[in-house]
Amino acid sequence: MGRLRIYAIHMAAVTVIAPIWRLFLSTYPEVHLELAVGEAPLDIVAKGFDAGIGPHDRAPADMIAIRVTGPMKIAVVGAPSYFARQPPPRSPDDLARHTCVQYRRAAEGEVYAWSFERNRKTRRISVDGRVMVNDPDLAVRAAVDGLGIAYTIEAMSEPFLRSGQLVLVLEDWSPSFEGLYLYYPGHRQVPATLRALIDMIRATCGASPARRSRQNPFTKD
Repeated sequence: MGRLRIYAIHMAAVTVIAPIWRLFLSTYPEVHLELAVGEAPLDIVAKGFDAGIGPHDRAPADMIAIRVTGPMKIAVVGAPSYFARQPPPRSPDDLARHTCVQYRRAAEGEVYAWSFERNRKTRRISVDGRVMVNDPDLAVRAAVDGLGIAYTIEAMSEPFLRSGQLVLVLEDWSPSFEGLYLYYPGHRQVPATLRALIDMIRATCGASPARRSRQNPFTKD
């Protein structure tokens, strides 16, 4: 029982906490969960949080970091209605003939060049399109609305892939990136509520060792 406060980047909130919070709260009806979402690094101890979730480099050296996802695979996606007008790309070079949803990491940040890999060879492609966003959810939404091809994390596009609103392309070129970690102060006793959350995440998410050390493009500041 008690209150559990978690600070998470948006992707972690969507892919780690949201899929299990219904089960978690029904299993522990005396627990109150507070989930604060933010992209900026934060001193979770000073702000009174029990734990944070984000890329490994967000965890201070004196904190314990536990992997809570396996490698996160990139997904290049578009709507069936879009591909009804244009044949799907078969290689990254084909993207030059397509409308793509561009992604800027921050309001004034750089425009992200899409990274691809196959047979241990890497490519970075600068794409063009009529829509540019700085939020991964909006990139997916633009693709669902048929505005172009989007480059995102498979876990974020998965509901739309299941429903048929999006389809995958360039699967054999899509790399995987380092997963996410839950981190908490190592000098404190772990609250029972946090231990229960960690156990449930591990049981349901099945985090596996990273195959790559690549930086996830959607977790950079």
